[in-house]
Amino acid sequence: MKVLTLLRHAKSGWDDPVLRDFDRPLNPRGRRAARTVTREIRRLGLGFDRVLASPARRVIETLEEVGQSVPLAPDYDQRLYLASSEALLELARGTKDGVDRLLLVAHNPGLEELALRLSGAGELRDELALKYPTATLAELEFDVASWRQVRDGGAILTRFIRPRDLDPALGPED
Repeated sequence: MKVLTLLRHAKSGWDDPVLRDFDRPLNPRGRRAARTVTREIRRLGLGFDRVLASPARRVIETLEEVGQSVPLAPDYDQRLYLASSEALLELARGTKDGVDRLLLVAHNPGLEELALRLSGAGELRDELALKYPTATLAELEFDVASWRQVRDGGAILTRFIRPRDLDPALGPED
């Protein structure tokens, strides 16, 4: 069994018009959402054998929030910055088989597209298909022995945790 967890970075700010996209920090709402999802990760007892993450500032700051409650040792990899679903899948398939629980922390649209292409039908997938908001976590389970065996439609989407599901105040802004 292999478990792939996908975490989209929390909401970032657009306040500084000269700041590069790569350097955008989390905004206060994003920090709150990251802390909210972190509490749920801790409550569920989720753990990861390996963490691969985009080196963008908003991802680093999201992981700093998560790391306050869950032990993490992220490997930052430039290939995850704005990566396509295909690039993300290649990174997952390249993971050593001794890793059973892999966390990818990156950006949309790649994460959403990857979750949709890997997951089979089900109620959670229907929710995922509507939108993959910032600071949302998707957990996919594969009945395989090797990451190289991960295939489109081969996963069960076991969790889809949005910040607004945990705190309605983090729902869509009016």
